[in-house]
Amino acid sequence: MREKLRRGLRQNLCQNLCLIASMLAIVASCAAQQPDGPQSGAPPAVAPAPPPATPQAGSGERIAVPSGTRVGVVLQNGISTRSAKAGDSVYLQTSFPITANNRIVIPVGSYLRGELLEAKRPGRIKGRGEFRMRLDTLILPNGYTVDLRAAPRSADSGGKETMDSEGKITGGGNKGQKVGTVVSTTATGAGIGAIATRTPKGAGIGAGIGAAAGLAAVLLTRGPEAELPRGSTMDVVLEHDLSLDASQIQFNNLGQFQPVFQPPVRQERPEP
Repeated sequence: MREKLRRGLRQNLCQNLCLIASMLAIVASCAAQQPDGPQSGAPPAVAPAPPPATPQAGSGERIAVPSGTRVGVVLQNGISTRSAKAGDSVYLQTSFPITANNRIVIPVGSYLRGELLEAKRPGRIKGRGEFRMRLDTLILPNGYTVDLRAAPRSADSGGKETMDSEGKITGGGNKGQKVGTVVSTTATGAGIGAIATRTPKGAGIGAGIGAAAGLAAVLLTRGPEAELPRGSTMDVVLEHDLSLDASQIQFNNLGQFQPVFQPPVRQERPEP
C-alpha cells in the first residue's frame, strides 16, 4: 500500500515539473519577441528619397535641338541693298522660347549673329535688289556661346520683299510704277503741246516728247531695293542639330525680350 502511494506521488511530481517547464519555455519565447525598452504607438519615420541630382559642370550631358527647328527672331539692325555688302554683320534676338524634354533650352532674349553672304543692288533697266544671309552664332542670356548654322525662311518687313527656300530676300516689283511714269509724262506732254500750238499735231508732238521723257526716266531709275528694317520679324531654321552643354543652361534668369516697334508699311520710292 505504501509502495503504491509513493509511485503516485512520483508520477504527480514529474507531471507538475513538466508542466512548469513548458510554461517557462512559453514565457521565455514571448519575451524574446518583444523589443527592448518602452515602445510608442507610432512607427519609425521613413527618410524621404533624395531628389534627382541636377547636372553639374563637367557632367558631360548634352541636349540636342534637332535640325529643322524654327526659331522666331526680331532683326536688331536694318538691312538695305542701298548700302549693304557681303560680310556685313546681322544681329537678331529670339522672341519665343525653344524647349527640349519640357525644359527651356533657348530662352527669349537670346542673341543670334550672322553675316550677309551677298548683296546686289537692282539694275536700271531690269532686276531687283536682293541679299542673302547666314546665321552662325548663338549667345544665351547667361553668356554661353555656341556655333550654329541657320538661315531665314520667312520674313515680315512691312514691304513687298519676298524670300525663297534658300533664304534669299528679293525686293518687290515696280512694273506698274514704270508704266505709270510713261503714261503720266505722255499725257503731260500731249497737254503742253496742245496748249502751245492749239492743234492736234502739236498735241501729238507733245505726247511723243512726253513719252520719250518718261521712257528716259524709267531707264535711268533703278528697280526696287531689297530692305529689312529694324524690327522686322523672321523665322530662322536650324540646318544642323544644335548640341548644348546641359550644365550651361541652368538658368536663374530665363531671359527678357526687348520689344521694338514693328516696321511701318513702306512706300516704294524710285532711286536715280
